[in-house]
Amino acid sequence: MTQDIQNFIQYLHKEKQTSVNTEVSYARDLKKMNQYLSAQGVSSVQEVTATVLNSYILFLEKEGRKPATISRSIASMKAFYHYLGQEKKLIKDPSEQLKAPKIEKKLPAILSTDEVTRLLEQPNGNSPKELRDRAMLELLYATGIRVSELISLKLTDVNLKMEYLTCSDVHKERIIPFGNIAKEALRRYLDEGRPKLVTEDSGEWLFTNCSGGAMSRQGFWKLIKAYGKKAGIEAEITPHMLRHSFAAHMVSNGADLKSVQEMLGHSDISTTQVYAQVGQKRIREVYLNAHPRG
Repeated sequence: MTQDIQNFIQYLHKEKQTSVNTEVSYARDLKKMNQYLSAQGVSSVQEVTATVLNSYILFLEKEGRKPATISRSIASMKAFYHYLGQEKKLIKDPSEQLKAPKIEKKLPAILSTDEVTRLLEQPNGNSPKELRDRAMLELLYATGIRVSELISLKLTDVNLKMEYLTCSDVHKERIIPFGNIAKEALRRYLDEGRPKLVTEDSGEWLFTNCSGGAMSRQGFWKLIKAYGKKAGIEAEITPHMLRHSFAAHMVSNGADLKSVQEMLGHSDISTTQVYAQVGQKRIREVYLNAHPRG
């Protein structure tokens, strides 16, 4: 079965053009499944039954695996056996009836508008680094894009005059607007900061590190943590928290879910609906703290 798993990972990479993280996750889940099945005397995919897979899920539960981990394992198995069916290696899909455990969805952690303002105002100097940092933070909050998308932006992805940027991935492209404050931060960075940072090799990238090389996720992570601490924000701040805050603040201020979904690049609107719940939770907290009979 080991070879079948390797073929499946290659199929994901070449045909589905999945990310490295996705491929590593599938490989890890399926390797663990294969180890369990081998210990049970099941060595080929033709010997796998629904009963055997259910026993594996029970094994994961007894190991104390979290529902999210088990759900991910089930998703990996379903994708794997569906692939084997396509390859005519199976007559019946043994994973067809597997059901993922219910997962209690945690509301995403967000910053208040005051905390966001304090954070964005931290890089307030005129050095190339501070101009870059201010532009990055302003753009991240103005658009809700992912950090990976932010550091992958090219100069040609930003239309400063029309105030929008273009985010592209393997499957789709989306246009996201931004406002005057982000525009001004970007203009200053492009005019006064970037020319002092950029090198010939990094000429196409919108944001670079202080050596003129490509900006990394780790570099931005350190940057936002430092500014969060400087702003006096007690929460453990992460780059994704600005994306969550963008979405929650948009919804709480009247933006419709469909528009927010398109800006965030969510394929399913149910993923976006969680931000409406964040708004309702915040309203409830305000009521309980402010109402005399709360």
